[in-house]
Amino acid sequence: MSELIEFIHFGEVLIEVVMALGPLLLFFAIFQVFFLKLPGSYVVNLLKGVAFSFLGLVLFLQGVKVGFLPAGASMGEILGAWNQKWVLIIIGFVFGFVATIAEPAVRILSFEVEKSSNGAIRGRVIMITLALGVAVFVALGMVRIIHGIPIHYLLIPGYVIALIMLKFTDPTFIAIAFDAGGVATGPMTVTFVMAMAVGIATVMEHRSPIVDGFGLIALVALAPILSVMGFGLVYSARKGK
Repeated sequence: MSELIEFIHFGEVLIEVVMALGPLLLFFAIFQVFFLKLPGSYVVNLLKGVAFSFLGLVLFLQGVKVGFLPAGASMGEILGAWNQKWVLIIIGFVFGFVATIAEPAVRILSFEVEKSSNGAIRGRVIMITLALGVAVFVALGMVRIIHGIPIHYLLIPGYVIALIMLKFTDPTFIAIAFDAGGVATGPMTVTFVMAMAVGIATVMEHRSPIVDGFGLIALVALAPILSVMGFGLVYSARKGK
């Protein structure tokens, strides 16, 4: 029975990936026929890339359903039962850093930033900046769960600070920062860190998995905006000197 359920879930993942990649292929086919007219070798390479992407997405999403989510929730339940709640802050920092480094979209963004700036802004620096920002805010999210702090007490001041920083930050870093907010909330962070937070809130006394467990991804989305704009301020100051 369990094998049948897993097979059904695998079929659902296949359909999801087909629905995600299908429109992209359709748009490319239309532009290729009427506008682009790229060489056949390029089209073959693109189709190879799509095939690898399809296989990778299917395997990854299936792994998320059968591995990442249950593991994250189970770890959260174990951690939430510990008496030393302060340890959750350190663990949140470490998991936030590691999950961001492992995020494929973060690596792509870092690569594109370095390439577009002709190496003036190093991709590794952007990646570390993002990872540290997310790590700090995941740790802050653990503080929120431990003490039951309402989410808007953190989000509103955070976005107010971001709006103030817009005034002083180089436009180049503003664009990168807001893109970074999207790429940091990718499948690695969402599936593992969110599941862990919900698991922690589930077993802690006087905490609701709905009210306290969710909201962490909103903090993760805010973290790269502040960290990259902060890096932009430092970078601009050093460049000016």
